[in-house]
Amino acid sequence: MGVVVGLGGGPGDRKSEPGMSDPSPWLTSHRHLLPASGDALDLACGSGRNAIWLAEEGFQTLAVDRNATALDALNQEAAQRGLPVRTQVVDLENGEPFLEANTFDLIVVVHYLHRPLFPNLVQALRPQGALVYETFTRAQAARGKPTNPAFLLESGELVTLVRPLEILVSREGDFEGKMLASVVAAKK
Repeated sequence: MGVVVGLGGGPGDRKSEPGMSDPSPWLTSHRHLLPASGDALDLACGSGRNAIWLAEEGFQTLAVDRNATALDALNQEAAQRGLPVRTQVVDLENGEPFLEANTFDLIVVVHYLHRPLFPNLVQALRPQGALVYETFTRAQAARGKPTNPAFLLESGELVTLVRPLEILVSREGDFEGKMLASVVAAKK
């Protein structure tokens, strides 16, 4: 299945593009809770499916991942579409700071968990900024990958990790065939 992409028009002007996955349904279904535009960060972006969608929605998007090959492909895709996506190779788990305070209006993290990053994510949001976060819970291990407890949330853990942000909406359970915890939270 291809990604739903904007071709310069409105939401009705979309078509599937081969080669990329669809953006996160949690992200796209909560567009109404997100800032209208601004600077966005897609953290641990992988192939960049969410970064492409963010740029199509009008965000100046920075996509970060440790996989340089994936980011090269994302750069090519964004350039072909004329989208404002920048990329940066970063090892998020080496402890080196790269997020500055009050830098982003929107931060998106999907299917990635490194607990020490949460305070940095909160600080990197501008006032009125939003954090969209979704990843696997411990219950996912019974279904398959990932199975490492370091990369799986405990029940109820995500809402505590995003404090002091205001939870706008959250869920936890079986969604899209995966055991997930998801949140959209805002910085006041």
